[in-house]
Amino acid sequence: MSKYEVNGRLYSAEAKPGQCLRTFLRDLEVFGVKKGCDAGDCGACTVWLDGKPFHSCLVPAFRGEGRKITTIEGLAQNGKLHPIQQAFHDAQAFQCGYCAAGMMMTTASAAFDEAHKADLPHALKGNICRCTGYRSIVDALHGKKNIEKDVAGKALGASLPNPFTDAILTGKAHYTMDVWMEGMLHLKVLRSPHAHARLKKIDKSKALAVPGVVAVYTWEDVPRRLYSTALHEDHLVDPDDTYMLDNVARFVGQRLVAVIGETEAAAEAGVRAVEIEYELLPTVFDPVAAMEPGAPILHEKDEVDTANGNIFATLAGEIGDIHKGFREAEVIHENTYSTSRVQHVHLETHGSIAYKGKDGRWHVRTSSQGPFAARTKLAYLMGVPAARIHVYTERVGGGFGGKQEMVSEDLPLFATMKLDGRPVKWEWTREDEFIGATTRHQMTTKIKIGAKRDGTLTALDVQVVSNTGAYGNHASETLAAAMASPFAAYRCANKKGIGRVVYTNMIPGGGFRGYGASQTTFAMECAMNELAKVLDMDPFEIRRKNVVRPGDNVESIWMEPSDASFGSHGIDQCLEIVERELKKGNGVNKPDGDDWLEGTGAALAMLECGPPTEHRSGAEMKLLPDGKYHLACGSSEMGNGITTAHKQMAASVVGVRAADIDIINADTDRTPYDTGTFASTGTVVAGKAVMITAEAMKADILDFAARFTKTPVDQCRLDNDAVICGNKRIPLTELHAEGAKVNHRFTVSRKAYLSPRTIAFNVQGVRLAVHRVTGEIRILHSVHAADIGQPINPMQCRGQLDGAVAMGYGWALVENMVHEEGHMVNPQLRNCRVPAFADTPHTDIFFADTVDAIGPLGAKSQGECGINPVAPAVSNALANATGVRFAHLPFTADRLFSGGLTRAK
Repeated sequence: MSKYEVNGRLYSAEAKPGQCLRTFLRDLEVFGVKKGCDAGDCGACTVWLDGKPFHSCLVPAFRGEGRKITTIEGLAQNGKLHPIQQAFHDAQAFQCGYCAAGMMMTTASAAFDEAHKADLPHALKGNICRCTGYRSIVDALHGKKNIEKDVAGKALGASLPNPFTDAILTGKAHYTMDVWMEGMLHLKVLRSPHAHARLKKIDKSKALAVPGVVAVYTWEDVPRRLYSTALHEDHLVDPDDTYMLDNVARFVGQRLVAVIGETEAAAEAGVRAVEIEYELLPTVFDPVAAMEPGAPILHEKDEVDTANGNIFATLAGEIGDIHKGFREAEVIHENTYSTSRVQHVHLETHGSIAYKGKDGRWHVRTSSQGPFAARTKLAYLMGVPAARIHVYTERVGGGFGGKQEMVSEDLPLFATMKLDGRPVKWEWTREDEFIGATTRHQMTTKIKIGAKRDGTLTALDVQVVSNTGAYGNHASETLAAAMASPFAAYRCANKKGIGRVVYTNMIPGGGFRGYGASQTTFAMECAMNELAKVLDMDPFEIRRKNVVRPGDNVESIWMEPSDASFGSHGIDQCLEIVERELKKGNGVNKPDGDDWLEGTGAALAMLECGPPTEHRSGAEMKLLPDGKYHLACGSSEMGNGITTAHKQMAASVVGVRAADIDIINADTDRTPYDTGTFASTGTVVAGKAVMITAEAMKADILDFAARFTKTPVDQCRLDNDAVICGNKRIPLTELHAEGAKVNHRFTVSRKAYLSPRTIAFNVQGVRLAVHRVTGEIRILHSVHAADIGQPINPMQCRGQLDGAVAMGYGWALVENMVHEEGHMVNPQLRNCRVPAFADTPHTDIFFADTVDAIGPLGAKSQGECGINPVAPAVSNALANATGVRFAHLPFTADRLFSGGLTRAK
């Protein structure tokens, strides 16, 4: 056996032929080495070989023999964090934390000197972070401390660190795949090479003959039950149009056959050995063409009741009289705007491990934003009671809406049920994500808007076409969001809209940060600037004049009563802040030369905090014998910081340090029910559940203390780790002990529901330079103002907005999924880029001074809406610089030239 020294420990092991160092180390249960791409593109697997950093996915395992291998687990010495770990701790230079190990292994190496610090765009070119926007990483590398001291009674509004910081930074935090189980099997799927085809014949024999292949499953083997992969409380909003495995492929990348092997290599070989005879069917990729008579139909009427062929849903409405409004208009703008598909690129790919526990029940360890909804769907598919299934997360490496989908849990569970409960693991590759997961819906919006000479809007008419791809998960809900807040954000007596969501032979759309509103916010905010230009009016002024205000009806194209209302209103502050900062400037000038054009733009976005459909969450809180507290909440932590916020909210109510409250989340056995963590509901719904549960906990303690001391309850109060009743101070430990004598449990539980929904705002400002010859765009100044109410944790809120804005720049400027006849031609991170450090401008972030009357403890949503105004602000800045309106995302050089860059002023 060969000898490998890993973190100072010798291992006797033999690498498999062709094995890379990353998988070899993980086989040794060194799980701090992460998988983000297996192509050397993301840096999550960075380790040291003799002190030098390498992407371990590119290093053959045998090359580690005889060398000192150091991973994140070996960076700390003698129980003391390495200086770079301490810096990441103090700056909180992570969110989901999945990239943190690779980032630290790169920046902690001796080769990373002052020269590298001075050129971070080059130095960090091999490491991607999808969550943070990179600013907190810069803070860490420059020794900035962002965290505050945890003081009893002062948790609300403090920038406290994530409670799992040390575990994340030392590699001890376990993500979904960071476990080893006896007898683990591996699942791989054969994906369709065709955009539309019927499976005439499937031959498993050669696959079953592959050594190590245990089972092969096709559509004939799995339950034949229609369902939707979308995770919602109300499953009726999504069409049941999907089978676990189907005999019809409707997009390139659709899973068709599952192969189970003793090793991943065996399962992969089995997939390649499956033989399928296909009957090719007609295809349609453009949603407009899919609506035409005679277009190929994707779903038969007996499976999906579509409104008209491929049109899954139509949403239409009108308030006022649109014709009257345009007759009254003195100026009219009309144009068509379109947005592109993008992938979530959470660095932890989808994956699940299913197994039978010692309790005889089925357990699913998964990377999900909605474990409770996933359990409900799994029980339905497998035909077993939900109580027989346990779904849980440990740590989730990013989500952004991509994991509000059940796409990896069902096949491993089915396989383990068939294979005597042996654990079955399915870990997606990065290519799987690009061709088999969901994307943001591509939408095209035709908008016509009329106004008086003074800028008062008189009429708004919109037509939206959404390309849902082959399946309708999230289709109607994203369309409803697209038709809602972007148009409700402005006062106008006459509004009309019609939106259609259409099946095509493209990869399915799904939930994505911004959830449909991003696409039509782009159209509306570009149109508002064009209207201002025709009126010779300042773009900020036309928004101030027309933006919705308290007392106005919050309505887009429907007059039906809404539960959305103003718990606070900070949009005026946001507009003033961004306008002021752009005028003040930041001292960054455009590059020299006449070919560089400079322009400024801004855009706003409104968010009705939470989806309009049912959303509920529960929390449970206990006083423990040691005088501290335990909190259980069902929401998922995937870098959104919700565990930190929930601890702070509870601590602020009972008057202790956040550290005095431990927390468990997202576990269908150990936490109360939660619909799912999406649409910023972790704050406004789960946070509300935490708040009212903590209030109930406080009341329970005071009530018992009052009875125990025979003191009126209004003379009792909590004082950190004790209760003061009258002039007597009773430690909580003593009170708990007295309660135990009479079977008083000091345990409470409460539920919260999403209604009413308060309203948040975001404003983005951009100053940029564009080169009229090369099409290069440089962001010179980026400003963002957010109306989020009381920030529970200002550092985390700023980090969420940094990440949202960075993702917005990626959507606007660099991310481009290229498809030809349904095939994605660039399903790799190096070819379908997401923003690296060099692509991500620094953004100055400001908060409006508001405290919300509806949100828990004055807070509103912050993680969802920050992305929405970025792309239109960039488009508006480009139009200001060039005199040309670029109405189609992304703004890559080829699109700029085809859109008229050469005509720039």
